[in-house]
Amino acid sequence: MLTLDEIKVDIQSVQVLRGFSMTVAGGSMVGLIGRNGAGKSTTLRAIMGHLPLKAGSIRFDGQDLAALPRHARAALGIGYMPEDRGLVPELTVEENILVPVWASKNLQATERLDFVYGVLPELKDMRERRALLLSGGQQKLVALARALAIGSRLLLLDEPFEGVAPALSERLSEVIAGLSGSAISVLIAQSDLNHSKNLLNAEVVIERGENLQAA
Repeated sequence: MLTLDEIKVDIQSVQVLRGFSMTVAGGSMVGLIGRNGAGKSTTLRAIMGHLPLKAGSIRFDGQDLAALPRHARAALGIGYMPEDRGLVPELTVEENILVPVWASKNLQATERLDFVYGVLPELKDMRERRALLLSGGQQKLVALARALAIGSRLLLLDEPFEGVAPALSERLSEVIAGLSGSAISVLIAQSDLNHSKNLLNAEVVIERGENLQAA
């Protein structure tokens, strides 16, 4: 479903991705594993169009993403959970969840909220709370919910377990595990496999912006 072919990305004239390649098959869960600074977040940001490609290609279901603006990529059914959560502090939980849905012409807000609250029922009770009043772990749940609201085909999760309490890490693992066997593909970027080893169908290791070659 998702294919990255020899992609190169520069940030402020510094080459971060140096010909990195990977694939995510339909309905699979893939781990993008690497140390801090290896290029994991840059890879996800390039997929979403936040960073331009210097070379290579990114294709989703056969379509060239480089030709599409960011909002059009989300409209294809790609949900993105950034490492810093990226919530709008003054908006409520429900409003934050709906932001990408409002930008899509093909999704119904009520239908997507029903799906999200079915997966994360604890958020329904806090739907009127502003994001700035939530704990870091609760904000992670809202960021995941926002990705689920738009990500009907592919989820990109950047360090979903980092910086949250063990109980919330387990909850996040449960939610992600519940997607296994569905039509949704999941790409999880993280520094280690402590929380997701049993979730993944495949692992891709990135080091210094390149594929780590087996010895």
